[in-house]
Amino acid sequence: MEFSREELIKSVSEQMPAMRWQHTQGVMQTAVKLAEKYGADPAKAERAAILHDVAKYWPVKKMEAMIRDNGLSQDLLLYDKALWHAEVGAFVAKQDYGVEDQEILDAIRYHTSGRTSMTLLDKVVCLADYIEPGRDFPGVNNIRELANHSLEEGLVAGFDSTISLLVSRRQIIFPMTVLARNDLIKQLEANS
Repeated sequence: MEFSREELIKSVSEQMPAMRWQHTQGVMQTAVKLAEKYGADPAKAERAAILHDVAKYWPVKKMEAMIRDNGLSQDLLLYDKALWHAEVGAFVAKQDYGVEDQEILDAIRYHTSGRTSMTLLDKVVCLADYIEPGRDFPGVNNIRELANHSLEEGLVAGFDSTISLLVSRRQIIFPMTVLARNDLIKQLEANS
């Protein structure tokens, strides 16, 4: 049975430090605003936002076991552990919180990496995670400004920021993020 909004908030907030819950609340508010602005379902956006980081503070070994034992994307294990919580979070949303809506599950699953052919809800939740009011990193205000005019422009700038940071740290870049960025640029070019 699917949890109510209040039950979700109580359960998820208890699984993370206060600062991360504050971030989640910012993502919730931002996702609802973006959904209203761009025509996504605000209730779905909020539900995905509540759950987007549900597994973020789980032990790495627990996330790895969940990925291995439940047929989740094994490719993730070859990349940065910071990506794992999104895949595990989507699984947990369905398994433990009764979320059956594939659109919500996918928005949780792809909120860190993006993907090609992102849905409107995917875009809303991913961008809300980048620009929620508590975020403070170089370029975030530019991403916020772009988000006022275009989800796609905001996301391209967000992915560019992530990719640039990873390049500067000489870290491996998850290929799906590059593909998501390229796909968004193609969408923008097709619509110009």
